[in-house]
Amino acid sequence: MPTQLEVRDVSVAYGDTTVVRDVSFVLAKGVIGCLLGPSGCGKTTLLRAIAGFEPVSRGEILLHRRCVSAPGDTLPPERRRVGMVFQDFALFPHLTVARNVGFGLRALGRVERARRVNELLDLVGLRDAASRYPHELSGGMQQRVALARAMAPRPEILLLDEPFSSMDAELREQLAREVRDLLRREGVTAILVTHDQLEAFAMADQIGVIANGRIRQWGTGFGLYHEPADRFVADFIGQGVLLPAVVVDETRVKTELGRVAGSKPHGLAPGSTAEVLIRPDDMLYDETSPRRAVVVERAFRGAEYLYQLRLASGTEVLCLVPSHHQHSVGDEIGIRLEADHLVVFPCSAADRNAPEGPVIPNPPARP
Repeated sequence: MPTQLEVRDVSVAYGDTTVVRDVSFVLAKGVIGCLLGPSGCGKTTLLRAIAGFEPVSRGEILLHRRCVSAPGDTLPPERRRVGMVFQDFALFPHLTVARNVGFGLRALGRVERARRVNELLDLVGLRDAASRYPHELSGGMQQRVALARAMAPRPEILLLDEPFSSMDAELREQLAREVRDLLRREGVTAILVTHDQLEAFAMADQIGVIANGRIRQWGTGFGLYHEPADRFVADFIGQGVLLPAVVVDETRVKTELGRVAGSKPHGLAPGSTAEVLIRPDDMLYDETSPRRAVVVERAFRGAEYLYQLRLASGTEVLCLVPSHHQHSVGDEIGIRLEADHLVVFPCSAADRNAPEGPVIPNPPARP
């Protein structure tokens, strides 16, 4: 697939403060990417640089292999063929849905503009709402109008800045899937900015986890969850704890819950101390097990409870238990470890205190 967007070693600074550092990634045409990270990590600044609203202090941004941003040379946003959906949707309250969608199509003739507006309204399922005003629509409907308006001029890439943040968690995930389907049907390349990993998993093909202005890891949701590159990614993606361990050999470590084995060598010397990532689905409820843990907290999830458990050493782990096995805080339950993959990090003061982990973007494509 041809390359649609290429970000090469990009840094963005406000005065003397660098907020995005040496970021590189590539998106092919039709791929949906995501910049995922906590508030203040630089993800929205990077998105604004791609849109042309912020200059880069280092590196370059290419759209369809054409450089649109370099130090001292920034192509204006209106000349980039980039669409943007803002956090608050930014709909015009005095315009109908149809006129909002057609706002960026004034260069087209009346018949062609009407055809494109109707095509987009059909795509987002709002043809019957064409004559209504934004205040008459639900949040989800407003979001679809904003999406249709951004897609109407057929941008080369669509940028979405926390577009679901004002909605509850269940609706966010549902709308993320709907938007993904819409973009797929139009063949649009897109980048979503979010702090919500479930939203990212529901929508994106490729995800970059950002911390302190750097991409710590770039990959699929599956890869980020099962093979995190560093402690930050392991902690930020999914739920889990880092359990103290001693390395047995290339593919096994020993913990207080028993041995954990994996198929890939971890590269640590036998006998060295380490930490192994344990997810809630690695811990199984088993009342016949001699290994016991005390319930510290619990959260009802419908079919399951998520229990926070304290081991004999004082270390706490998470465990998913079918909800018909109901236990109270303070109860002791039986558990066993059944992890089928191994994620291990060296255990040293330097590793624990390091402000930055390895930067693992996908390799930039070259023209």
